[in-house]
Amino acid sequence: MNIPSLPALSNPPGRNLLAGDSARVSSSKSSHRPQAGSYLSIRPILRALAGSFACVLSLFAPASVSAAEPAAAPLPPIHHPSFFLVGDSIMKTGTGDGARGPWGWGSEIGAFFDPTKLHVYNEGRGGRSSRGYREEGAWAKILEQLQPGDCVIVQFAHNDTANSANYPDRATINSGGEESVQIGVGEQRKTIRSYGWYLRQYAADVKAKGATLVICSPAPRNQWSDGKIKRGFDGYVQLAADAARATGSGFVDLNALACDRFDALGQEKTRAYFNDPQHTTKLGARLNAECVAAGLRELKDNPLAKFLAPAAR
Repeated sequence: MNIPSLPALSNPPGRNLLAGDSARVSSSKSSHRPQAGSYLSIRPILRALAGSFACVLSLFAPASVSAAEPAAAPLPPIHHPSFFLVGDSIMKTGTGDGARGPWGWGSEIGAFFDPTKLHVYNEGRGGRSSRGYREEGAWAKILEQLQPGDCVIVQFAHNDTANSANYPDRATINSGGEESVQIGVGEQRKTIRSYGWYLRQYAADVKAKGATLVICSPAPRNQWSDGKIKRGFDGYVQLAADAARATGSGFVDLNALACDRFDALGQEKTRAYFNDPQHTTKLGARLNAECVAAGLRELKDNPLAKFLAPAAR
């Protein structure tokens, strides 16, 4: 017996719009064959079956159908104007309050905006690339909610460089051109395009909705050479800048802004800002968020400027 899952109840503003929940319960049928020559009365059997069936239903009924938690509660509307954060685990990762373990800058950026004027939604998803976020349908969910006057910031690259065991379909071509490659056959056939191509598609989608896109360069890794943190992220910073220029999108060079801060701190002090070579701690996430806010503040014709909290202007 399969009991269908109920729609997940939504969280308040700032939640992950794409969160879901499901439960599946199964039970097997049993049959009883009477012995030869035995006499069966149908009424006792029907009463027994009815009682058993009611008992099974009471045991396996989902808790969300109780009076305290009504089933099929409608998804609350997104508040507008909205600022959607789209990216990978550099933007959103970790659990708890960020005191330990990796922490994304998207969890810190809200403090730089006036919550009475702008609603920030951190939709970063760990392990995703500019390609993977689109192919799995996460981007389509954002587009469904996007309205004129909203803003989106997109940051990818950390996972565009290679596939992984958990995410075998995320690599993109390290380029900003129109080249592509096809893999697989039949129904499994896919076309993989360049990192720059995918960023341009985000820009076209946002523009078609009457919203504003900002492309953010990838945050630096905790890798050093000759006393300086490595810049450029293997060429992806320039590719992101080129995509922003080609589409008329805003561009925040988080890589350069954060590298300046880390160089000033020095390699030894910077260690406290990273949980591993790529992911930041809460301290590092705060630094990255400060840099993103600073970059947004410097953009020309930036609709987000009026929403910045006074201390961040």
